[in-house]
Amino acid sequence: MKKSFKLRDLDCANCAAKMEDAICKLDGVNSATVSFMTQKLTLDADDARFDQILQQAAKACKKVEPDCTIVMP
Repeated sequence: MKKSFKLRDLDCANCAAKMEDAICKLDGVNSATVSFMTQKLTLDADDARFDQILQQAAKACKKVEPDCTIVMP
């Protein structure tokens, strides 16, 4: 399943790259892109565990940029 999410308070392109690397390493993630310019996360992950993986991705983002949050629909 592939979905896009808006990011709030992403402050720098370097942090976006670090977040993308961390999310890509999570188990069940097929691909992930974090765009500083559009302030978006595009996540392609295992359908059965998508919500769980999204929560792990949110934690990974917080480790890199404590103020950054993923806007959940």
